[in-house]
Amino acid sequence: MSNNQNSTPTIKNRKARHEYDVEETYEAGIVLKGTEAKSLRNGKASIQEAFAYLRDGEVWLRDMYIKPYSHGSYANHNERRERKLLLNKREIAELDKAVTQKGYTLVPLKVYFKKGYAKILLGLARGKKKYDKREDIKERDTKRELERKYKGTYKVNM
Repeated sequence: MSNNQNSTPTIKNRKARHEYDVEETYEAGIVLKGTEAKSLRNGKASIQEAFAYLRDGEVWLRDMYIKPYSHGSYANHNERRERKLLLNKREIAELDKAVTQKGYTLVPLKVYFKKGYAKILLGLARGKKKYDKREDIKERDTKRELERKYKGTYKVNM
């Protein structure tokens, strides 16, 4: 029997850590329809434009794209419908407090499967300023330059 967890793809939001300063992460379940789950298992999804918000004591995900299932019928799903996220009451209360008072936002970081269930990693994040982004780019470039400069100069004796 093969390990199904490793074979299912992980959908990541690569821009999220560049655009936002993520301070805390929460793992939430996603309420999916049948064809959505199959399409998600094939890796046919994107969370680049997606965001989460609170409404009536529940957390919702908007603008997550899941491609319609290729072998689906008339019962295929709407590709950008709102999806409910499953969190504990305590976690929802924490998120509500942070989002309303402190100016944070909920950013989806990645979607993956855990024990057969679709999960999403939400980041409680604050938007970065332009100069913060420039500092991150400069830091990354200097680190890369140092790695190139010293690559191969250290020899290990065995």
